[in-house]
Amino acid sequence: MKTRFAAVVLAGERPGGSDFSRELGLAASVLVDVAGKSALARVIEALEASESVESGVLCGPTENVYRENPEFQQILKGSSFRWMAPEMGPSASALAGIEKLNSFPTLLTTGDHALLTAGLVDDFCARVLELEVDVVFGLAPYSIVRAAFPETKRTVLKFSDGQFCGTNLFAILRPEGKAAPAFWSRVEADRKRPWRMVRRMGLGTGLGMLFRYLTGRLTLDSVLDSLSRVMGCRVGCILIDQPRVAVDVDSLADRDLAEKILLNDRL
Repeated sequence: MKTRFAAVVLAGERPGGSDFSRELGLAASVLVDVAGKSALARVIEALEASESVESGVLCGPTENVYRENPEFQQILKGSSFRWMAPEMGPSASALAGIEKLNSFPTLLTTGDHALLTAGLVDDFCARVLELEVDVVFGLAPYSIVRAAFPETKRTVLKFSDGQFCGTNLFAILRPEGKAAPAFWSRVEADRKRPWRMVRRMGLGTGLGMLFRYLTGRLTLDSVLDSLSRVMGCRVGCILIDQPRVAVDVDSLADRDLAEKILLNDRL
């Protein structure tokens, strides 16, 4: 019998909206039109079309934004997803969504992941189930992202054994994995006090590990080991060799790139 995932889609906004949503005059940035359809609608459709996802929640936006913009209700109409209010910060919202579903394994992604496809979802879910860990995140090799989209600017994680981009795909395989979003929620609370962030992440007062990361001397496995230790759960990752998985839509440049990719898909 095929293992089915519950899913959490994060769609929260900062108070007052993001710079991107204000620039476009949108109630929420996930409503940005990408080739004739909102980013959020594309995400929900990909999850609904996958063979791995059974049902889920849309965490965010706030209730007043959700109720005052019928497009949200239209996107969820007929789907297996229901709305829930977000918490303060993405990690706290992720944890709230996971706890509300209380079903494992759980897939976690974001509402601006407009290039997500059912195939990407199914491949990710199948591969994470092969790992003996509690929480998994996806990474895309930066080399393939740069080769495919040389014009795009992406955050790059640099290790001694490679450079990678995030993919906004995560899986909580067991209840123990809830320790990961709980930990990152505490880290986010300390974002204006970097010394506390460093201590929470187990980097020590001497900043030795931080220095090794900044100078590209840490391996990816060593970072996974360190995160597992400080989070109190087993952390793993998988590499995804499809460059589109590294593109989310939180700027006009990203929107234009996503539309270009989708247009090429149709040719």
